[in-house]
Amino acid sequence: MQQIDRLGAVIRDERPWGGFERYTLNEESTVKIIEVAPGQRLSLQRHEHRDELWVAIDPGAVFEIDGERIEPAVGDRVLIRAGQTHRLSSSGPATRILEIAFGHFDEDDIERLEDSYGRA
Repeated sequence: MQQIDRLGAVIRDERPWGGFERYTLNEESTVKIIEVAPGQRLSLQRHEHRDELWVAIDPGAVFEIDGERIEPAVGDRVLIRAGQTHRLSSSGPATRILEIAFGHFDEDDIERLEDSYGRA
């Protein structure tokens, strides 16, 4: 998968020593590393005020976006637009993703549609 920004452009800068990928540039964003315990999953949710870029750090992550199940390779990325339903889970081992939220970040901007822990 290619690196994408919020507008869908590929952001990769090659240098003589290698290169880098830029995730944000002078915009409001929040960065997290989310850990999912073996066999666990987050709630099926959506947000009104932010987009999220997920990057798989470890094997075993499962992305569910608008009902589509994706088992990303390490380094694969997916852009989740505000309003799209999504869920992160582990297919077995503990796993981590990098999450970059674009726009105003507020934990109260989570609409839980389904939840294994009784929070929906």
